[in-house]
Amino acid sequence: MESNRRTVAELVAARWDDHRPGLWFEERTLTHHQVAAAAAARAALLTDSLPPGAHIGVLLDNTPEYPLWLSAAALARAAVAGINPTRRGPELARDILHTECRVLVTEPAQLPLLEGLELPGVQLLVTGTEEYDALLAPYADARPDASAAAPGDRLLLYFTSGSTGAPKAAICTQGRLAAAGRALADQFGVGPEDVHYICMPMFHGNAVIADWAPALAAGAGVALRRRFSASGFLADVRRYRATYFTYVGRAVQYLLATPERDDDRDNPLRMGFGTEAGAVDAAAFERRFGVRLVEGYGSSEGGAAVQWSPGTPSGAVGRAGPGLVVLDPESRKECPAALFDAAGRLLNGDEAIGELVNQGPNPFEGYWRNPEAEGERRRDGWYWTGDLFCRDSDGYLYFAGRTDDRLRVDSENLAAAMIENILARYEGAGAVAVYAVPDPVTGDQVMAAIAGSFEPERFAAFLAAQPDLGTKMAPRFVRVVDRMPVTATNKIHRALLRREGFRCTDPVWWRPPGEPTYRKLTPQDIEGPLAPTRGPSEVRRQGLEPRTR
Repeated sequence: MESNRRTVAELVAARWDDHRPGLWFEERTLTHHQVAAAAAARAALLTDSLPPGAHIGVLLDNTPEYPLWLSAAALARAAVAGINPTRRGPELARDILHTECRVLVTEPAQLPLLEGLELPGVQLLVTGTEEYDALLAPYADARPDASAAAPGDRLLLYFTSGSTGAPKAAICTQGRLAAAGRALADQFGVGPEDVHYICMPMFHGNAVIADWAPALAAGAGVALRRRFSASGFLADVRRYRATYFTYVGRAVQYLLATPERDDDRDNPLRMGFGTEAGAVDAAAFERRFGVRLVEGYGSSEGGAAVQWSPGTPSGAVGRAGPGLVVLDPESRKECPAALFDAAGRLLNGDEAIGELVNQGPNPFEGYWRNPEAEGERRRDGWYWTGDLFCRDSDGYLYFAGRTDDRLRVDSENLAAAMIENILARYEGAGAVAVYAVPDPVTGDQVMAAIAGSFEPERFAAFLAAQPDLGTKMAPRFVRVVDRMPVTATNKIHRALLRREGFRCTDPVWWRPPGEPTYRKLTPQDIEGPLAPTRGPSEVRRQGLEPRTR
């Protein structure tokens, strides 16, 4: 372990003269030495072209150029802004300009996204072209020099996906990324003979911080997948002899949805690390593939983290470390301990669920040019994660969703994730998302999107049989989808579901007040009993337009 190296630049330079295979991509294999040399060439180009501290945008799929430019930026004391290729038009231009990118590294396949965009002062570097190769040619003999890099040098600007407003660019320095890589490599016993399979997009913090960084810290190999593919996952793992991978969102469910084979357990993986798989899917994954999934938690901005350890109860992400508390956002008081029945069902969610807050030291390094968002995170001298948790009497933490996912029904606060855990028991539900839609009078109503089969009478009977489903948790509306909408990182696109509400093209069933079962939602329902009756200011706050009736 390179425990004495405090910068990413030092970790990159340490691979010089290491001639083991170190990077796999499709038909290409590069040694660690070749990776270090290629990074040094790009760093020399940057040093000759830009001042220290300059920002470069990277608009690429997971090709070798991505880790090469991350490594080059570290050596040249520059910073990489990961640009999301699913953004379009003005939003895409905004991300590039907001992060003040002097150079945008991209590839021919992404050029159509840039057509017609006004990007003043931004130089394009298009990989895989003769012009690109000619620019790098004079620097072919460069060697990596990490002597000028410092732990406090800004290295990453990665966008966090918020449910409202423009994405925020979180800052990560070389020191923080190197420390995170070392910590994860130590925690999971990553060694030089491991191979990390990176199939999550590298513009997102998960792939860089939880997959690439620990591989770099341990001198392990990296295998890249251009874009996540559930059908290609196992073949890649076997081909590259991958031992470790990370996941976010619904990736695990997509893998479980592939056809089962007798040889599914014939693979070299020893673990996967990620978030939002859920205890049921994690158990199914281990049964089928023989691979343990470790659910972890770390805020994208680095302000709080929870480590899994042996003995962590099913459904928990780990024990709360020093400074981590669950607070009621309104009273600022710590929430009571979570109480569970013998089946592991939460009995006091309304009072036990609150926001996870770090009251101790934390490595949050701020947002780029966004003091308002930074102030929201730093309140009362503490770091507010924006994530809901509950904590049991032994100090173990259970994730309950984002604060954006809290619903307020008849003056009672509910957590969407807890309702989702209950609805996931419904036979035939391949995926479930729960979110708030405005009540016609005040507050919220519960709406659920279900991918899979839906029978209204059976669903109503199922709800009635759930002992931990509170009287206000049952969905008023159920949207039946063929496939759950997801973001670029395979997380359920909750903002889209909330925005569309029950005014969507998919079939929607609802249970009117006082009725025992669900029936199809009609235009007459929408224009009649579901038309908003709140005042204009309240209606606009909930994202609706006032209508005249």
